[in-house]
Amino acid sequence: MTGFSASAVGVEAWLASGYCVAVVGLAYVIDALARRAASVSEGGISGGFAYHSDHDAWRCPQDQWLWPQSFDPENRVMRYRGTPAICNACPVKDTCTTSFTGREIQRSIDSWPASEAARFHRGIACAVVILGLVWPLGAALTGPGPDALLVLAVAMVVALLLSVPLWSHLRRNAVFIPEGVVHRSLDEPVAEREAAAPAVARRRSRYGSDRREPGTETAR
Repeated sequence: MTGFSASAVGVEAWLASGYCVAVVGLAYVIDALARRAASVSEGGISGGFAYHSDHDAWRCPQDQWLWPQSFDPENRVMRYRGTPAICNACPVKDTCTTSFTGREIQRSIDSWPASEAARFHRGIACAVVILGLVWPLGAALTGPGPDALLVLAVAMVVALLLSVPLWSHLRRNAVFIPEGVVHRSLDEPVAEREAAAPAVARRRSRYGSDRREPGTETAR
């Protein structure tokens, strides 16, 4: 029985092996970009807000806290909100939120990927891994010889082992519902904001002097 000889492995086998391992790295890049985009959309670290698990609260760039307000069991997200009086007086409010009830941030309580959109992007990453196995598998089926076959097999096994974390958490985790938190769907806070919008608009557009009749100004 002769040993392994690298010179007996063709260039195509080496390229196919390197390709399938490199594609796993591409899959991780796709997953990382999707995770970063989700963090930004939730107002996460990239948005200047930092989550503090020891307090279960967010701290904004102006060093103010956003505390838990409600839990949405349908979308499985916790909602955090800043104190309205503080947010409305904040010097950067115009660049932070248009709400007069305080800045709100959502946080998924499930590990990534938890939402349908996140699982969709994780599925894309896993599909990329599978596509990366097509070339070495096809090369192996052409009968390249025992040495090349060994290289291709090792590369595919390494690629599969490296991609194991990507395949995890694709299914929804065990249901966890926080205790002591008000349960509210997404429609409820939206309806409240719409109902409060006319009052806020009147408060912003009218002043006491606007309601005075001409000639009733206080004499100085």
